Amino acid sequence: MITKGTEPNSLTQHRLQAHSDYNNYAYKDDLRASLIAEQKGLCSYCMSRLHNDPLKMKIEHWQCQDAYPNLQLTYGNLLGACLGGEKKSPAEQHCDTKKANRNLKWNPATKSHAIEARVRYLVDGTIQSPDEEFNVQLNDVLGLNLHHLKNNRKAALDSVLQWWHSTRDARQKVQDQIDHRVNAAEHQPFSPVAIWFLRQKLGGAAA
Repeated sequence: MITKGTEPNSLTQHRLQAHSDYNNYAYKDDLRASLIAEQKGLCSYCMSRLHNDPLKMKIEHWQCQDAYPNLQLTYGNLLGACLGGEKKSPAEQHCDTKKANRNLKWNPATKSHAIEARVRYLVDGTIQSPDEEFNVQLNDVLGLNLHHLKNNRKAALDSVLQWWHSTRDARQKVQDQIDHRVNAAEHQPFSPVAIWFLRQKLGGAAA
């Protein structure tokens, strides 16, 4: 889960101005930096690497600006997302680019939505949800099971599985590995998949 931090002061001040909206907010570099920091460097949806560059990442409105204009400057509604195959065919797009103005049932940055408890990963890197509606959205709204994304998740799973086989009886070592990954200032791409796997091996629910 993404833990939302304190919003940039520039966003707070901008909301106080008359006729303020997202389009006339001039400090989006500040916003991108805050989102990247709290997401530990990863896209909110596919978990690929983010960079603070308007040509390399998007600021995603979980509830879209067109349908929810009152939330366009609400920090809790904002996420950092990768380009998601922008300018490619619709079949090759994912994350915010594919989502566009469509709704999602669960927000990865809303604690009460408990996103970790709503997803699981198969050995081939497929992401699934036991929630049928959300499972459809993972595929059709976010495109998270494109071949290259599955392969990247599988690589993360394979790597941690190899490590686990060498320490499977050492529960404290597994917990230490979880803590190390969770507390890192910056995640490795797709690292949350490995964290999920290790928690499953400990038999505990994701926090």
